[in-house]
Amino acid sequence: MNSIFERIHMEEILERIEKLSVNAQPKWGKMDVAQMLAHCSSFQDIPMGNSFPPRGWLGIFVGKFARPVFYNDKPLPKNMSTIPTILITDKRDFEWEKENLKQKVMSFQQAGPENCSSHPHPFFGKLTPEQWGKGIYKHLDHHLKQFDV
Repeated sequence: MNSIFERIHMEEILERIEKLSVNAQPKWGKMDVAQMLAHCSSFQDIPMGNSFPPRGWLGIFVGKFARPVFYNDKPLPKNMSTIPTILITDKRDFEWEKENLKQKVMSFQQAGPENCSSHPHPFFGKLTPEQWGKGIYKHLDHHLKQFDV
């Protein structure tokens, strides 16, 4: 499984983000491209230790068993539910969101696994830095595929 902590995979993600256009249309889901970028940035804040969404009751009871979905080799399901605090519904500026996400991806990769937050994922719970690295890559890959890049 690819990890955002590996430079080659970070660079691949950055190239794909750069290929996005303001007019890109989703293959699934309700977010437009700028909202998707903002969502990915908000998600990125969790392992970076900048955001601490609370654990929901469902995650507390089943998150541990579903955890491998986040970092295994299988694609994430389309239209999978998201963390309520990072569901983006308001209008966003595409160019700003694109640059913001790229900066966060680079900062996270450069900080390395040793600086990954120990705060639990709101649904899956406690993750190792290795699991976060794989999960972040997988999450970004999922949303970039959503917009055909």
